[in-house]
Amino acid sequence: MNVEELYQEIILDHYRAKHHSGLREPYGAEVHHVNPSCGDEITLRVQLDGDKVVDVSYDGHGCSISQASTSVMTDLVIGKNVDEAFELHEEFKVMMDSRGNYDPDEERFEDAIAFVGVARFPARIKCALLGWEAFRDAALRSSAQDN
Repeated sequence: MNVEELYQEIILDHYRAKHHSGLREPYGAEVHHVNPSCGDEITLRVQLDGDKVVDVSYDGHGCSISQASTSVMTDLVIGKNVDEAFELHEEFKVMMDSRGNYDPDEERFEDAIAFVGVARFPARIKCALLGWEAFRDAALRSSAQDN
């Protein structure tokens, strides 16, 4: 199995068995995002405890890229503080803007490295970013309510 096949398998595994899916309570903020170019949708909830992300839950409909990317994102951000989670969000965006010319830190990015190949397909970048952007929006709203 080559690296491309391994990355495809990681994406399909997350699509088939989405981590942290299903909307849960309690939550500090809920958002609904839609990718107008393909119709993918996600409703996402964030629960913060101070500056720590204690839960992210979601219900989404769409392609394997958007659903798997959201599943991977939840694994990465739950348990981190909001600033660390936002740094991961920015790094993921840089990777998506790289056109596939990015060498992610596997230790830090874990299964998100599988999406480096997706960055070669501009039409799929918004799909990969859908859950990440929804998380950022919900975390900002939840933080604003706490202040």
